[in-house]
Amino acid sequence: MKRLVDSEKREDLDTFDQTIRPQTLEEYVGQTEIKDNIKVFIKACKMRNEVLDHVLLYGPPGLGKTTLAHIIANEMGANIRTATGPSIEKSGDLAAILSTLEPGDVLFIDEIHRIPRYIEEILYPAMEDFVLDIVIANGDGTSRNLRIDLPPFTLVGATTRAGDISAPLRDRFGIVAKLNYYNEDELFQIVKRTSKVLDMPIEDEAAKELASRSRRTPRLANRLFKRVRDFALVFDSSTIDSEIMKLALKRLNVDSSGLDQMDTEYLEALITKFNGGPVGASTVATSIGEEVTTIEDVVEPYLLQEGFIKRTPRGRVACEKAYKHLNIEYEPNK
Repeated sequence: MKRLVDSEKREDLDTFDQTIRPQTLEEYVGQTEIKDNIKVFIKACKMRNEVLDHVLLYGPPGLGKTTLAHIIANEMGANIRTATGPSIEKSGDLAAILSTLEPGDVLFIDEIHRIPRYIEEILYPAMEDFVLDIVIANGDGTSRNLRIDLPPFTLVGATTRAGDISAPLRDRFGIVAKLNYYNEDELFQIVKRTSKVLDMPIEDEAAKELASRSRRTPRLANRLFKRVRDFALVFDSSTIDSEIMKLALKRLNVDSSGLDQMDTEYLEALITKFNGGPVGASTVATSIGEEVTTIEDVVEPYLLQEGFIKRTPRGRVACEKAYKHLNIEYEPNK
């Protein structure tokens, strides 16, 4: 079964995501400190009649980086243009994007850490001076530099790997914000809001149950709600109650701690195949047939956060909590 948490490889927003996506900072649940600061920054730049400084958002997948980028554009009254780091393969790709920007536009680049280093250099003058430097080849084998003025714009970059962004690029972002995992109260609010938006009532106890199994991640809470809603519809229930909730999550292989099949396979491999570690992430990934980037970006962050595993200089190690979760006797000195 494929994991319900999406990787940071974004596809175009589907109708469901657009429906439940908050449009303003007031509607956006969680990340209170970041929201309060962004409110100040937006208000200040409007008072100065300037564009908002460039923004870098980083943190685990599914915490609302894309949503926050759209909200920033909406709060600024600006259009948003979107791109992904992997889609920018040549300098001409980035030049084409930058040359179509209008004054005040927000350019959102997801997975910005995956932009090739040599292409990053085009971003430097664009971010600092709003100019685009292009090298044009002449027919006689020589080349010349062409400088094009760009309208003032705001670049919003999102990444799950802030450490993979080069220092020169990172230093050009005036606003840097780390998104943290949500608590259950915040996820409960998100589930209730989604219930209202999609016109599918959910009992408070069921909403709390869903929140507790959502890996502290809004995207997963919403995706689980969508699947539970399917079960409620098929079983002719006009309201999602605890019974329907537990039935659906059991069928989806999401356990009481929010771990799904891939998490369980990871922990079982770590404990039974590698004696609890230490072992490298690539070795564990190979043993369960997954990409190492999926393991590092999607599986491990939550397991680390919740104390199921730990990272050491020699590799990953299963903690006592993982043994207990799988009902395996814990032998730390084995």
